[in-house]
Amino acid sequence: MTSHRIQLPERSVPQEQGGVGIQTPMVEINRLSFFYDGKPAVKDVSLIFPRNRIAALIGPSGCGKTTLLRCLNRLNELIDGVRHEGTVRIGGLDIYDPALDVTELRKKVGMVFQKSNPFPKTIYENVAYGPRILGVGSRAELEGIVERSLKSSALWEEVKDRLHASALSLSGGQQQRHCIARAIAVEPDVLLMDEPCSALDPIATAKIEELAVTLKEKYTIIIVTHNIQQAARISDSVAFMLLGELVEYGDTRQLFTNPREPRTEAFISGRFG
Repeated sequence: MTSHRIQLPERSVPQEQGGVGIQTPMVEINRLSFFYDGKPAVKDVSLIFPRNRIAALIGPSGCGKTTLLRCLNRLNELIDGVRHEGTVRIGGLDIYDPALDVTELRKKVGMVFQKSNPFPKTIYENVAYGPRILGVGSRAELEGIVERSLKSSALWEEVKDRLHASALSLSGGQQQRHCIARAIAVEPDVLLMDEPCSALDPIATAKIEELAVTLKEKYTIIIVTHNIQQAARISDSVAFMLLGELVEYGDTRQLFTNPREPRTEAFISGRFG
């Protein structure tokens, strides 16, 4: 494979932010390991993700990045034969505390999946679904939440005249922005994105990327991506994983221009992965 360099956008984390480790933390992962049927998929990972930043998880297929992402809302627990070691705190809350209500956790941590997955309901009902589950019953309040969420996901102008049409009638890119609207309707602290653009064309991908950069003003965003250029374009920090281990974590510009680890250099230059 031909070696290549990543083209970075003309921006960087402001110097007064002080780098990845000094910003206000939202997600704190301490010595996390995760096992499927006794086999480790994530091995002794420690990371801090700051508030109101986009962090990208990169690495070859099977490196553990999606497993790590799904640990942050305990979605992996839906699979039999799994267990974890270590701790994860989100907004100071120990998310593996046995007394924790997982429904409350998933209110704090929204997720957008690789393939858009609108419910077979109307555009309106999809976005209103989460707030209804959490007890919002007022029609006026729900209408306000739906409008605000669709505006925040840059979709309102495209759908405001057909809110009661099926969400399945939307294009692929619109469906993904719609799923983002559904995720943020419950006002989470953290938004997880698992390969959100992998099934989209370049135009729809650009819209999702622009949206993510806008949304970080309100949310902490953690994105898994196979697209190295995408990580370079939109993230503030990058974690490179390999075989379940964290190899390197740093500010995006530093990691792509001056990686500390030879394995990171080999991956981002295209020599493997």
